[in-house]
Amino acid sequence: MLENLPEGVGHVLRNQRAGLEKIAFNQIGPGIGTAMISVRSTAFVDHAPIPAQYTADGVGISPPLQWDGVPSNATVLVLMVEDADAPTPKPLVHAIVVDIAVGTESLEAGALASPDHEGSGLQTGRNSYLSASWLPPDPPPGHGVHRYAFQIFALIDGPDFSSKPGREEVLDALRERTVASGCLIGIYERPDGSIKVDAASAIPINDQAVT
Repeated sequence: MLENLPEGVGHVLRNQRAGLEKIAFNQIGPGIGTAMISVRSTAFVDHAPIPAQYTADGVGISPPLQWDGVPSNATVLVLMVEDADAPTPKPLVHAIVVDIAVGTESLEAGALASPDHEGSGLQTGRNSYLSASWLPPDPPPGHGVHRYAFQIFALIDGPDFSSKPGREEVLDALRERTVASGCLIGIYERPDGSIKVDAASAIPINDQAVT
Protein backbone atom coordinates (compact mmCIF):
# COMPACT_ATOMS: atom_id res chain seq x y z
CA MET A 1 0.00 0.00 0.00
CA LEU A 2 1.09 3.59 -0.60
CA GLU A 3 1.21 4.40 3.11
CA ASN A 4 4.26 2.15 3.36
CA LEU A 5 6.33 4.17 0.89
CA PRO A 6 9.27 6.01 2.46
CA GLU A 7 8.58 9.67 3.16
CA GLY A 8 11.41 10.66 0.81
CA VAL A 9 9.63 8.98 -2.08
CA GLY A 10 6.55 11.08 -1.33
CA HIS A 11 8.68 14.23 -1.61
CA VAL A 12 10.19 13.13 -4.92
CA LEU A 13 6.75 12.38 -6.38
CA ARG A 14 5.10 15.45 -4.87
CA ASN A 15 4.41 17.13 -8.22
CA GLN A 16 3.37 13.94 -9.97
CA ARG A 17 -0.41 13.65 -9.78
CA ALA A 18 -3.05 12.13 -12.04
CA GLY A 19 -5.15 15.30 -12.03
CA LEU A 20 -8.73 16.08 -11.16
CA GLU A 21 -9.54 16.53 -14.83
CA LYS A 22 -9.03 12.77 -15.28
CA ILE A 23 -11.62 11.53 -12.79
CA ALA A 24 -14.66 9.84 -14.32
CA PHE A 25 -16.97 12.78 -13.49
CA ASN A 26 -14.87 15.07 -15.68
CA GLN A 27 -13.91 12.49 -18.30
CA ILE A 28 -17.45 11.75 -19.43
CA GLY A 29 -18.36 15.44 -19.62
CA PRO A 30 -21.86 16.92 -19.32
CA GLY A 31 -24.21 15.71 -22.01
CA ILE A 32 -27.26 17.46 -23.39
CA GLY A 33 -29.98 17.21 -20.77
CA THR A 34 -27.65 15.71 -18.19
CA ALA A 35 -28.85 16.52 -14.67
CA MET A 36 -26.80 17.12 -11.53
CA ILE A 37 -26.94 14.83 -8.51
CA SER A 38 -26.20 16.31 -5.09
CA VAL A 39 -23.76 14.06 -3.20
CA ARG A 40 -22.94 14.51 0.49
CA SER A 41 -21.76 12.66 3.58
CA THR A 42 -22.54 12.89 7.28
CA ALA A 43 -18.83 12.19 7.94
CA PHE A 44 -17.34 15.18 6.08
CA VAL A 45 -18.35 18.12 3.91
CA ASP A 46 -17.19 18.90 0.40
CA HIS A 47 -13.42 19.53 0.20
CA ALA A 48 -13.00 18.82 3.93
CA PRO A 49 -10.82 16.12 5.52
CA ILE A 50 -12.06 12.54 5.56
CA PRO A 51 -12.01 11.23 9.16
CA ALA A 52 -9.13 8.79 9.74
CA GLN A 53 -11.50 5.91 10.58
CA TYR A 54 -12.42 5.72 6.87
CA THR A 55 -8.77 5.56 5.77
CA ALA A 56 -5.85 3.14 5.96
CA ASP A 57 -4.84 4.91 9.18
CA GLY A 58 -8.04 3.72 10.88
CA VAL A 59 -10.38 0.77 10.59
CA GLY A 60 -10.71 1.62 6.91
CA ILE A 61 -14.43 1.15 6.33
CA SER A 62 -16.16 3.10 3.57
CA PRO A 63 -17.76 6.41 4.64
CA PRO A 64 -21.52 7.04 4.63
CA LEU A 65 -22.90 8.71 1.50
CA GLN A 66 -26.20 10.33 0.61
CA TRP A 67 -27.52 11.80 -2.63
CA ASP A 68 -30.59 13.19 -4.36
CA GLY A 69 -31.53 14.51 -7.78
CA VAL A 70 -31.69 11.20 -9.65
CA PRO A 71 -33.93 11.75 -12.72
CA SER A 72 -37.00 9.62 -13.29
CA ASN A 73 -35.66 8.02 -16.48
CA ALA A 74 -32.63 6.52 -14.73
CA THR A 75 -32.72 2.75 -14.22
CA VAL A 76 -29.53 2.09 -12.24
CA LEU A 77 -26.85 3.92 -10.25
CA VAL A 78 -23.06 3.56 -10.25
CA LEU A 79 -20.56 4.71 -7.62
CA MET A 80 -16.90 5.30 -8.40
CA VAL A 81 -14.34 6.62 -5.89
CA GLU A 82 -11.03 7.86 -7.27
CA ASP A 83 -7.89 9.53 -5.93
CA ALA A 84 -7.20 12.47 -8.24
CA ASP A 85 -3.77 13.09 -6.70
CA ALA A 86 -2.28 9.62 -6.93
CA PRO A 87 1.27 9.69 -8.42
CA THR A 88 0.03 7.64 -11.37
CA PRO A 89 -0.99 8.45 -14.98
CA LYS A 90 -4.66 7.86 -14.16
CA PRO A 91 -6.59 8.41 -10.92
CA LEU A 92 -6.29 5.54 -8.48
CA VAL A 93 -9.63 3.71 -8.22
CA HIS A 94 -10.65 3.09 -4.60
CA ALA A 95 -14.09 1.65 -5.29
CA ILE A 96 -16.52 0.78 -8.06
CA VAL A 97 -20.09 -0.26 -7.30
CA VAL A 98 -22.51 -1.01 -10.14
CA ASP A 99 -26.18 -1.87 -10.36
CA ILE A 100 -27.21 0.12 -7.30
CA ALA A 101 -31.02 0.18 -7.21
CA VAL A 102 -32.29 3.46 -8.62
CA GLY A 103 -34.43 4.11 -5.54
CA THR A 104 -31.41 3.99 -3.25
CA GLU A 105 -30.59 7.39 -1.73
CA SER A 106 -27.76 6.52 0.64
CA LEU A 107 -25.08 4.04 1.64
CA GLU A 108 -24.30 3.53 5.31
CA ALA A 109 -20.78 3.52 6.72
CA GLY A 110 -19.12 0.22 5.89
CA ALA A 111 -21.56 -0.59 3.06
CA LEU A 112 -18.67 -1.48 0.74
CA ALA A 113 -16.79 -4.71 1.29
CA SER A 114 -13.15 -4.39 2.37
CA PRO A 115 -10.49 -6.92 3.41
CA ASP A 116 -11.62 -6.87 7.05
CA HIS A 117 -15.29 -6.01 6.51
CA GLU A 118 -18.04 -7.90 4.70
CA GLY A 119 -20.06 -4.92 3.54
CA SER A 120 -23.71 -5.10 2.60
CA GLY A 121 -23.58 -7.29 -0.49
CA LEU A 122 -23.32 -4.65 -3.22
CA GLN A 123 -21.95 -5.62 -6.65
CA THR A 124 -18.42 -4.29 -6.46
CA GLY A 125 -16.04 -3.78 -9.36
CA ARG A 126 -12.24 -3.93 -9.32
CA ASN A 127 -10.21 -1.17 -7.71
CA SER A 128 -6.72 -0.26 -8.93
CA TYR A 129 -5.23 -3.13 -6.89
CA LEU A 130 -7.55 -5.52 -8.80
CA SER A 131 -9.59 -6.32 -5.70
CA ALA A 132 -13.39 -6.13 -5.83
CA SER A 133 -13.60 -4.12 -2.62
CA TRP A 134 -13.21 -0.72 -0.98
CA LEU A 135 -9.61 0.51 -0.92
CA PRO A 136 -9.20 2.96 1.99
CA PRO A 137 -7.36 6.24 1.26
CA ASP A 138 -3.64 5.72 1.82
CA PRO A 139 -1.62 8.60 0.31
CA PRO A 140 2.18 8.40 0.45
CA PRO A 141 3.74 10.23 3.42
CA GLY A 142 5.08 13.59 2.35
CA HIS A 143 3.11 13.69 -0.90
CA GLY A 144 0.68 16.38 0.28
CA VAL A 145 -3.10 16.64 0.19
CA HIS A 146 -4.96 14.05 -1.87
CA ARG A 147 -8.47 14.67 -3.21
CA TYR A 148 -10.82 11.69 -3.21
CA ALA A 149 -13.78 11.96 -5.58
CA PHE A 150 -16.96 10.14 -4.51
CA GLN A 151 -18.92 10.09 -7.77
CA ILE A 152 -22.50 8.98 -8.32
CA PHE A 153 -23.85 8.36 -11.83
CA ALA A 154 -27.44 7.70 -12.89
CA LEU A 155 -27.68 5.52 -16.01
CA ILE A 156 -30.42 4.50 -18.41
CA ASP A 157 -30.88 0.91 -19.63
CA GLY A 158 -27.98 -0.81 -21.36
CA PRO A 159 -25.89 -4.00 -21.43
CA ASP A 160 -25.21 -5.76 -18.14
CA PHE A 161 -21.90 -5.14 -16.41
CA SER A 162 -19.51 -8.04 -15.98
CA SER A 163 -19.36 -9.60 -12.52
CA LYS A 164 -16.34 -7.50 -11.45
CA PRO A 165 -16.05 -4.60 -13.89
CA GLY A 166 -12.93 -2.44 -14.03
CA ARG A 167 -12.58 1.29 -14.62
CA GLU A 168 -12.48 1.19 -18.44
CA GLU A 169 -15.59 -0.98 -18.74
CA VAL A 170 -17.48 1.32 -16.41
CA LEU A 171 -16.24 4.47 -18.17
CA ASP A 172 -17.50 3.15 -21.51
CA ALA A 173 -20.96 2.60 -19.99
CA LEU A 174 -20.93 6.01 -18.32
CA ARG A 175 -20.13 7.79 -21.59
CA GLU A 176 -23.06 6.11 -23.34
CA ARG A 177 -25.72 5.92 -20.63
CA THR A 178 -25.27 8.66 -18.01
CA VAL A 179 -28.25 10.97 -17.54
CA ALA A 180 -27.14 12.56 -14.25
CA SER A 181 -23.99 12.72 -12.16
CA GLY A 182 -22.63 14.24 -8.98
CA CYS A 183 -19.38 14.41 -7.07
CA LEU A 184 -18.27 14.93 -3.48
CA ILE A 185 -14.59 15.63 -2.76
CA GLY A 186 -12.98 14.54 0.49
CA ILE A 187 -9.34 15.27 1.24
CA TYR A 188 -6.73 13.36 3.20
CA GLU A 189 -3.03 13.90 3.86
CA ARG A 190 -0.21 12.25 5.72
CA PRO A 191 1.79 15.22 7.00
CA ASP A 192 5.55 14.81 7.10
CA GLY A 193 6.19 17.41 9.77
CA SER A 194 8.27 19.68 7.56
CA ILE A 195 6.04 20.84 4.72
CA LYS A 196 2.61 22.36 5.11
CA VAL A 197 0.08 22.05 2.30
CA ASP A 198 -2.72 24.57 2.01
CA ALA A 199 -5.90 22.49 1.77
CA ALA A 200 -7.75 25.64 0.71
CA SER A 201 -6.05 25.31 -2.67
CA ALA A 202 -8.58 22.61 -3.52
CA ILE A 203 -11.12 24.17 -5.86
CA PRO A 204 -14.81 23.40 -5.24
CA ILE A 205 -17.25 21.90 -7.68
CA ASN A 206 -18.85 24.30 -10.16
CA ASP A 207 -22.05 23.77 -12.11
CA GLN A 208 -20.54 21.28 -14.53
CA ALA A 209 -17.17 19.95 -13.47
CA VAL A 210 -14.81 19.44 -10.60
CA THR A 211 -11.64 21.48 -11.13
